[in-house]
Amino acid sequence: MKKIAFYTLGCKLNFSETSTLARMLEQQGYERVEFNQKPDIFIINTCSVTDNADKKCRKIVREAQHINPDGYVAIVGCYAQLKPEEIATIPGVDAVLGAAEKFRLAELLGGFVKEPSGKATVYHSPITEAVDYHASYSLNDRTRTFLKVQDGCDYPCAYCTIPLARGNSRSDSIGNVVRAAREIAARNVKEIVLTGVNIGDFGLQSKTGQGSQRRETFLQLIQALDEVDGIERFRISSIEPNLLTDEIIAFVAQSNRFVPHFHIPLQSGSNSVLGLMRRRYKRELYAERVAKIKELMPQACIGVDVIVGHPGETEEAFRETYQFITELPVSYLHVFTYSERPNTLALTIKPVVQPSQRAERSKMLHILSDKKRRFFYEQQVGREATVLFEEDVENGQMLGFTENYVRVTATYDPLLINETKRVLLTGLNSAGIMEVTDCVSAESLVH
Repeated sequence: MKKIAFYTLGCKLNFSETSTLARMLEQQGYERVEFNQKPDIFIINTCSVTDNADKKCRKIVREAQHINPDGYVAIVGCYAQLKPEEIATIPGVDAVLGAAEKFRLAELLGGFVKEPSGKATVYHSPITEAVDYHASYSLNDRTRTFLKVQDGCDYPCAYCTIPLARGNSRSDSIGNVVRAAREIAARNVKEIVLTGVNIGDFGLQSKTGQGSQRRETFLQLIQALDEVDGIERFRISSIEPNLLTDEIIAFVAQSNRFVPHFHIPLQSGSNSVLGLMRRRYKRELYAERVAKIKELMPQACIGVDVIVGHPGETEEAFRETYQFITELPVSYLHVFTYSERPNTLALTIKPVVQPSQRAERSKMLHILSDKKRRFFYEQQVGREATVLFEEDVENGQMLGFTENYVRVTATYDPLLINETKRVLLTGLNSAGIMEVTDCVSAESLVH
């Protein structure tokens, strides 16, 4: 029995696919082990959203060689689709599989035997051939499960390579997603995070000879999932503001299982920069979506993606973004410093923002994010909330998240791991994490 280890770079979607690949190979007789346990085979699932992700891939390959110089190293994921020949030249890489090939690992690579020539084997098709949908979900990696419901993207954003790495938008069916959710519930998982490249675009499905057609909607999906017994929480991952409709917001507001937490990409608070980015909305629409959420769910947590230093972002445009976010009732930011990606429209846009300016703007928004998060947390003090405690223990303290994504800490109690409990939020500690009442007696707060 060969031992196999996996390493995942990038997003929740990658985690769901890695977990599915691992289960497929375990069913074929491979033993999954940790990366540092000298496996015979290393599978590295890559990201390529930023240049830094590419560098991380190379670093993980070097580490795999250090752990087992004779180990077989296969690279899959977005970086593998975008730059297969480049990856094939990395010392220690034995195989590279593109988007249309990664779920055929065992079939294509046989027994994972190195080529006598020492050269990497490359299985790579044009992205137009990545048309099949592969259902995936993560298990046993974290307390919550990431359930993939959609893949690919039809949006031509100027800075983004994801359509080149994953292909056109396509989805699973509602029936299949519901079946997967029930399988997950049977494993005693309490929370599912719905993930994909552009999940609000859910519903595009293909049939032989008919091409892709919209057969279902994201609203219909979450309405069906809300009826799945055994799952206490569903969390929606990143969803585009132009696809987050009032109907979706209203449904979440009255749902028993979908939690009041939204992550909505903004990317820029300047309409001129949004136009250069080829985003499909203006900041006024974004503000309307945030206002609607807060109207129906005043305690909702709202996360924001922002890109700083995109070509054409003048100092005035950045100040617009900073002021716009400052005035929004949002809870935290994910700040991305723009990095040049080959074959993207952004490379043709002027003026180019200097790296030092990008770094300074990123620093300003990170500070703003810290202020937003602390203010949001302080508003929660004195409220009762439901916490899902995770297998994340530090110095005798366990960690978890409320339904509206407030991170909490409490005295470790093994009985509460992977359990949801009603607790009182009492205040922030020096690290900015919410403290709660003694969880041993938390049963008295259960409604």
